[in-house]
Amino acid sequence: MINRSTRIKTTVVFLLVLLVLIAIFVVSIFKTDAYNKKRHYAEFTGEELFNPDSARTYLDVYVTAAARSSTWGKIFDFYDEGLTENNYQAYTYDFTVTNNTKDQVQDFKFKLVFSHEVFLASAWNGQLDIHQVSADKSDMVPDLREFHPENHNLDIFSVDGEPLVIMEKGDYLEYIPSRTVNAMEMPIEPYEATTPGIILYVKMGESMEQSTIELEYTFHRFLTTEPLFWVSVVASAIWLIALIIFVITSAQIRKYQLRHERDNEIINESIETFIEFIDAKDPYTKGHSKRVAKYTKMIAKELGYEGEELDRIYYIALLHDCGKIGVPDSILGKPGKLTDEEFEIIKSHTTRGWDILSHFKSLKNVGEGALYHHERYDGKGYPKGKAGEDIPLIARVICVADSFDAMNTNRVYRNRLSKEQIINELEKNKGLQFDPKLADIMLRLIKENKIVIEG
Repeated sequence: MINRSTRIKTTVVFLLVLLVLIAIFVVSIFKTDAYNKKRHYAEFTGEELFNPDSARTYLDVYVTAAARSSTWGKIFDFYDEGLTENNYQAYTYDFTVTNNTKDQVQDFKFKLVFSHEVFLASAWNGQLDIHQVSADKSDMVPDLREFHPENHNLDIFSVDGEPLVIMEKGDYLEYIPSRTVNAMEMPIEPYEATTPGIILYVKMGESMEQSTIELEYTFHRFLTTEPLFWVSVVASAIWLIALIIFVITSAQIRKYQLRHERDNEIINESIETFIEFIDAKDPYTKGHSKRVAKYTKMIAKELGYEGEELDRIYYIALLHDCGKIGVPDSILGKPGKLTDEEFEIIKSHTTRGWDILSHFKSLKNVGEGALYHHERYDGKGYPKGKAGEDIPLIARVICVADSFDAMNTNRVYRNRLSKEQIINELEKNKGLQFDPKLADIMLRLIKENKIVIEG
């Protein structure tokens, strides 16, 4: 059975779990945002830059450079000496930026620092931020293919009418890639690459393979690739399934509980109707069975019983005197002292009750209350003469409750006892008639006014 307390606790657990899932989702958003804002740096030079086999391919993002096989030469006659042979060779260098992750490279730029003198001829797609450190000059060139020297503050050397940008050792350029539809160098999709190109002239016999590239980049991680996001999604799906199961199960259990409560009402009404017949035989004990059942339930609750088990104990106590239905009214209502034979008939209500309840299978051990409630803790009771822990617990509890109600009501043979007398009797008979622990519980209930003694 799911009681109200359990439903509240379960609801609280569901709400707490939901809050945790929301927190995980929010954390995944912040974590993704922080990851996307972080700037990353890497540096490549020499063999690791110009030899793809030596590149640091284990990195998330790396750069390799390679010169195309097609080259051509030109005469650079700096001093008008009338040179006739080509002394500079043009190279087309491809700089491949590879994304080695499952995330987009949102943006990047690289800084190319030259190891010796070169002359920039052309570049495509991206912008060049050129820094002639030696000449203390710098300028941004949106497209080197449409370079007009008069528009820029840079040192230029022209060959055959072609303006070339002079880059000395230590000078550098920053390549800023293009996002145009035609170029689309950014973003770089997962496990893909983009390849900017630069044409430059190098002195015959030399190369730029000792130059350095400093790469700067950021990622764009989609929320759906963040592990915590999927943790929250999967956990939320499990949470939702669990909630649906809980709601459906709770509804079914509630339906069962309502039916069970109705069945209990029918059982209770049936038992109480039967008990009314018994109590009607003796007007002096009217309501006795209900009161004993109430006191028994109170003691059982102090012992830690609850729920259906507490209801079962109540019903057993309610039926404890059912055997009296077979005792003649003349004996039950006799005001004077009973003869030995009459007393034996009175005592037989315990075994009669056992026989009557032997067919009552829906209440576990229902007959124990009827059969043993007149047993004494010291073994001097009836009908079996059981003692101590051998007497079933339910019968020991009923014994205390039954004796208390007998002392607290008027009987045909005497008036009820005072509160002090009842307390004295309970104290005096601990360990004799009553289980000491149960007698102490009854005394505590009296002292705490949970059980009220009138008069």
